[in-house]
Amino acid sequence: MSVTPSAGASSARDAITGGRAVLGVELGSTRIKAVLVGPDHEPLAAGSHSWENRLEDGVWTYAEDDVWHGLQQAYAGLAADVRERHGVGLERLGGLGVSAMMHGYVALDADGGLLVPFRTWRNTSTGEAVELLSGPLEFNVPHRWSVAHLVQAVLDGEEHLARLASFTTLAGWVHRRLTGEHVLGVGDASGMFPVDSTAGGYDEGRLARADRLLAGAGFTTPLAQLLPRVLPAGEVAGVLTDDGAALLDPTGRLAAGAPVCPPEGDAGTGMVATGSVAPRTGNVSAGTSIFAMVVLEGPLRQVHRELDLVTTPAGDPVAMVHCNNGASELDAWAGLFKEFAVAVGAPADDATVFGALFRASLAGAPDGGGMLAYNYLSGEPITEMEEGRPLFLRTPGSPFDLATFVRTQIYSAFATLRLGMDVLDGEGVRLEGMFAHGGMFATEGVAQRHLAAALGTPVTVGDVAAEGGAWGIAVLAAFAAGTGGREEGETLADYLQRKVFADARLVTAAPDADDVAGFDAFLRRYVAGLPVERAAVEHA
Repeated sequence: MSVTPSAGASSARDAITGGRAVLGVELGSTRIKAVLVGPDHEPLAAGSHSWENRLEDGVWTYAEDDVWHGLQQAYAGLAADVRERHGVGLERLGGLGVSAMMHGYVALDADGGLLVPFRTWRNTSTGEAVELLSGPLEFNVPHRWSVAHLVQAVLDGEEHLARLASFTTLAGWVHRRLTGEHVLGVGDASGMFPVDSTAGGYDEGRLARADRLLAGAGFTTPLAQLLPRVLPAGEVAGVLTDDGAALLDPTGRLAAGAPVCPPEGDAGTGMVATGSVAPRTGNVSAGTSIFAMVVLEGPLRQVHRELDLVTTPAGDPVAMVHCNNGASELDAWAGLFKEFAVAVGAPADDATVFGALFRASLAGAPDGGGMLAYNYLSGEPITEMEEGRPLFLRTPGSPFDLATFVRTQIYSAFATLRLGMDVLDGEGVRLEGMFAHGGMFATEGVAQRHLAAALGTPVTVGDVAAEGGAWGIAVLAAFAAGTGGREEGETLADYLQRKVFADARLVTAAPDADDVAGFDAFLRRYVAGLPVERAAVEHA
């Protein structure tokens, strides 16, 4: 018996075989994900590969081979998914985009070879550089920014600087291998060095001041010669070369020639994935790290240590509250409960364990019931912690129940974020609401409700959030390539509203008054208990 394919299935196959499907790849902290979307921006297939950073010689890094192997594995998984779902091979792309963890330091020689192991955003050993730069630049230069890593290398007299021809981010590095172009999307570039949103490129006055500081330390190569060229969303940033196609797909089936959009950071793709690129909107991305992006209506009154000033992928100014520590400690506790389930003869998969724990938290004491948790696996600049020690404590008389314990762990993932958001509130920045995405929000209505309490503002999750940044960079690739019906002169914000999110199913959770009061009480104890965390760092 033959089966007639549906119109939707036929349309998807036609887009794939006709070279109109667009690929987005994001290299996240724990997973490399590839998503293929059609002209309507709906996901057609996906593939992924898990990986982990390593602490080697005091540096958080990923091995170079792991980058390329992981990229190939994610693509191979996607190609297999295309065959299984649609019965065709993936041979041509209508567009391509690469996203990755922002910041960090990828130092390259004249041939594009890696000079030192990739230094991720997680490294906070750049305090001397931050102090040197932030005052003269009149700008908060965070520890994880690329320029801070470069300046720290200069201050430390590192040998590789004599051969340094360029430096970039992880997304920029992968993009360069795929296209041969040393470029970066403006959003990712704004996490390397301060960007002038009006001019759409690096701030020339601050470049000159930074060059003088570096020259005083004996490094005379102008930063402009080393940094990637900056492009906004909508521009084409090169095409997939023969070498790039072979790197992505060693089987040789994938053809070269697809237009590639500017590479972006995970913060920018998170903004796209939640449709929050217009002023008075914002989003929270919760993964290994957790950060909020708030699109500003104008400049802030003063420099704040707790805030990064970056941009949207279109170049509009954004205040970023970035916390190094997000959901990793929650993952560790879930793993422990999973082991216990096996031990008592009731094994459960990750989704079941997380779902049970998160749903239990809804019955927990709104104020944490006397429990405290610090999820610091690494340093946390917002609370001035150079290192981290995961810590849980409670008062002797506090109840010790599962629901409140899990709620406390979730609260701890949002606490440092709230401290940064309080600074924005003091600047008079107002929000109409926040979008949220990331694995923490997979259990419907739980982390969303707790985040609404933490921020005191409505939090929205959408039906596309599960695909996250890989889908976001695919949308940016479609915007640049014109496969999604972009109109001439259309802005990214208008395109998202008209073509991408017009029919999206969104669920909004308003803050509950009891939860808000409870989180505020928890946060007061959290701040008061920071000396305990600091003592753990110093003595354990």
